[in-house]
Formats: sequence, structure tokens, C-alpha cells
Amino acid sequence: MFKVESKFAAQNVTIFSVMTEMAQRLSALNLSQGFPDFPAPPDLVEALSKASRDGHHQYAPGDGLLTLREQLAAQFYKRDQINIDPRAQLTITPGATIAIFCAIQAMIRPGDEVIIFDPSYDSYVPSVQMMGGSCKRIALQAPEFKVDWEHLKQQVNSKTRMIVVNTPHNPSATVWTREDWQQLIKLVQDTNIVILSDEVYEHLVFDGRPHLSALSFPELAERSFVIGSFGKTFHVTGWKTGYCAASPHLMRLFRQVYQFVNFCANTPCQVALASYMQQHPEHIEQLGSFYQAKRDLFIEGLKGSRFQYEVSQGTYFQNLDYSQICPELNAMEMCKFLAEQHGIVAIPVSAFYKKPPSELRLIRFCFAKQESTLHKACEILRGC
Repeated sequence: MFKVESKFAAQNVTIFSVMTEMAQRLSALNLSQGFPDFPAPPDLVEALSKASRDGHHQYAPGDGLLTLREQLAAQFYKRDQINIDPRAQLTITPGATIAIFCAIQAMIRPGDEVIIFDPSYDSYVPSVQMMGGSCKRIALQAPEFKVDWEHLKQQVNSKTRMIVVNTPHNPSATVWTREDWQQLIKLVQDTNIVILSDEVYEHLVFDGRPHLSALSFPELAERSFVIGSFGKTFHVTGWKTGYCAASPHLMRLFRQVYQFVNFCANTPCQVALASYMQQHPEHIEQLGSFYQAKRDLFIEGLKGSRFQYEVSQGTYFQNLDYSQICPELNAMEMCKFLAEQHGIVAIPVSAFYKKPPSELRLIRFCFAKQESTLHKACEILRGC
């Protein structure tokens, strides 16, 4: 009998698919997967329609439409005061996950080690393993989720090829500070370690915090891949449009891989995004306050509940500690309990760890929702 063994025998279905299926099956309120339930900007939708009517239906250039890359370069200059060559340093990709995959493919060889901070996005590890590399997963401790720099220093060795950074961080909703970046700079200087900086929530930072990109530090710019997401920024996650930014040398290596993985991203979406970014710079300027208001509404609505929390610093996620409600349940059990008994679905933060701390009692909620959805969610949670 014909039989083929899986390359990833221990790899289960992603937690996002599991919880979304649960929400659909139970007709529960879905605050698990990170996507908005409100419409995309009307002018952006019209720009997409116009791009289609105008006949933009064929392959875009493999590196992305230059008009969109120019808008992205202008955005980096406005925020970080850094000059990025849109031709040599930016590539538009069909989503951020594939950009992460290609950067790892370009850098990792069999025997290389990659340092990843848990809790972590679930695509990092499989992408490394596909190339014959291995991951050192360093657990960040709740509720601060800070890096223990002395411990990290002990984990770096001659096999360390890459360190993966994620800020603003999913799922902890924390943001790296300038001190964090300076510590990383000291750690990697005089090495050939590459930085992969996942910055898909770059515009979703709150309470006056700045987002600091890896590319804004001269000591890291030559060795860093930065990954971003138009879907997260413009409320169109289903458009699956992202980008990679890197030095010209690293970008050449990235494109060597990318051209055979997907070749190019969606053409009409790129046309629409370039037009909208040019005509509506206020969208990005107001995005932090837009989502901060949703965070505050969600937090205010939790008053009177038994959940505890550290207020989200960035992203559109809020973690809740349920240890005062059902401490005997692990996070996955708690999510099932909430779905089956209360009709609301969250994500267990434990799913983002290789080995979650035994005392961890955190579940993640997405507040990228309409006010009516958030009011309903808070009413449910106050009753738990």
C-alpha cells in the first residue's frame, strides 16, 4: 500500500483554525482570530474596484508595484527618518507570513540555530525546521514578558544564525523599548547573527509609546529583515498583502527565494493600496488612537468582572487572567468552557509556547471589533 510519512508528524492544525471552527460550530462570539468585523475604509474599497475596472488584472512586477513601494518608503522616512530605497530594499509579498518564510529560507541552513521568544507566532518554528535548522525557544515570563538578557546571552553560540523579534508582540501585547533594542545590539555586535523583526502591528501602539523598527538602528539595519502587513494596517486581512524591508544585500538573498515561492503579490490590491496611502495619509496617523479607543472600551466594559489584566501596550489583542474564576482549568480548557457555556471564543496563550509555564492562566481576546460586538463580549465576560 502506498504511504508517505509526514515531514511534520507532530504538527497539529493551527490554533487559529481550531478556535475559529469552534466559534462557527457553536455560533459563538468570535474574539479569537485577529481580524476586524467592521468594514474596510470605503475609499480603499472604491480604489480596489477602480483598479479592477481599469484593467489591473495581470502579474505585477515580482518585487511589487513601485508606486506602493514608494509609499512605503515615504512612510518609513516620515516615522523613523530613515531613507529606504524602494527599488533595492522593499518587496511586496502575499501576506506577512510568506515574507517571514522567505526570510528564513534565505538565511537558514541545516544545523543552524534560531532563537525565538515564547509565546510566539506559530509559523516561525516550522519555517526553520523545513530548512533543517533548529529553534531555541526562550520563554518570556508573564505578566511583563520581558527578555532576560543575561539568560539570552548564555544561549547564543557559534551555531546561532538568527534571532526572531516581534514588536508589538503577539500575543503578549507588549512593545519593545529602546533599551531592549540596545541590549540586542550589544548582543549581536561582532557576530554574523541575522535579525528577523516581525513588525506587522507597527502602527498599533498606545498611550504615547513609539514603535521602534529594527531598521531605525544603524547597528542593526545591515543585518535585519523587517516584516509588515498592509492587511493589519488597513483592516483588510483577507487581501493577504505584506512586505519585507531589508538592506540591499539581504534583499537580494530574500528575492532569490521569493521568486520561486510566489513570484508576485496580488496586482489590484497593490494598486488600490498605493492610491489610498497617497490620498489618505491620515489613516495611518490615526490608527493608534483608533484602536486605543477600542481597547479602552473593552477594558472599561470588563469592570465588575473577575478577570485580571495588564493593559495592552500594542496590537489589537488584550490578554485576560482567569485565575480568579477557574484556576483549576488550563487555558485550552478555559477557552472550551467559555465557548460551550458562555458563547464566546478566545485563544489560549499557552498555544504560543513549546512548554507553557504551569501557572499560566491567560487567554487572548481580539478587540478589532465593532462597538456592539465589544459591548456584547464584555456583558458575557462580566457574567463569568
